[in-house]
Amino acid sequence: MSTQPVRVVHHPEGVVELRLDDPGRGNALDLPTAEALRDRAAEVAADPGGAVLLRSSGPVFCVGGDLRSFAGRGARTGAYVHAVATAAHAAVMALYEVPVPVVTAVRGAVAGGGIGLALAGDIVLAARSARFRLAYTAVGLTPDCGASWLLPRLAGPRAAAELVLTNRVLTGDDAERYGLATRAVDDDDLDRAAYRAAAGLATGAGEALRAAKGLLRGDTADDLRRHLVGEARLIADLADAPEAQARMAAFLAARDGRHGRDGRSTPRESESVS
Repeated sequence: MSTQPVRVVHHPEGVVELRLDDPGRGNALDLPTAEALRDRAAEVAADPGGAVLLRSSGPVFCVGGDLRSFAGRGARTGAYVHAVATAAHAAVMALYEVPVPVVTAVRGAVAGGGIGLALAGDIVLAARSARFRLAYTAVGLTPDCGASWLLPRLAGPRAAAELVLTNRVLTGDDAERYGLATRAVDDDDLDRAAYRAAAGLATGAGEALRAAKGLLRGDTADDLRRHLVGEARLIADLADAPEAQARMAAFLAARDGRHGRDGRSTPRESESVS
C-alpha cells in the first residue's frame, strides 16, 4: 500500500493519472501533502501522455486545507498557510497549463482548495452525492487554489459570490447546473466514466486536441498566475488575524466535542479549507 499522499499512475491507453491518495485524512492539504501534490503535478506536466486523469482514493475528493495543521502556530500561522497555498498553487498551474486534456473525477466532499484543484480540469465529472462547499469565510479566510478566479468564469459572478460568501453546499447535480461540473453521474459509475472519458481523449487526434485546448485557454495563464499570488498573500494575512485563529480553534473544538479529541473524524466531517 502506498505511503505517499499523492501518486502518479501511468495507464497503457496513454492516460496519466494524478491520484490524491491519503483517504484517511480526506486528502487534506497540510504542507507535506501540498508539496507532494506540487511535485507530482510537475511530474505529470513533464510527461502527460495523451490525457490526464485527476481523481482520489477513498470516499472523498479533497476536503481542502488541514485546519489542524494550521491551528496553534500563533504568529507563524500566516507563513505556514502561505507555504501550503503556494505549493498547492503550483499544482493548479501545472494542471491548468498542461497541453493535453485533463479530466477530473469528484466524489464525496470537495471543499476549500479542493474545489480550485478540481476545477482546473477541462472536463469535470461529479458523483451525484458529491458535496461542493467553499467553506473559507466560515473560518475567517478567503479562497485560494484559484477558486476566486475560476468560479466567476464558470458559474458567473452572481453565483460565484453566493458560493463564496454563503458557503452554500452543492450536490453533484447542482454543480452541473452551476457549471462547476461538466456532468453529474451515478456514484458507482464515476470512476468508469472518468476513465472512459480520459482514455477516449488520450486515443483521439492528439495534435487537434492540444490545439483546441490552447484556443480555449487562450492567454489566460498569466492572469491566473498573478491571481494565485494575490490569493496566497491574502489568505496568509488573514490566517494571522485574531478572527481567523479564533474561528479555526472554535471549529476544531466543536469537531473534537462531537468525535473525541483522540482520533480523527471521518473525511466528510473534517471539511476544511486550503
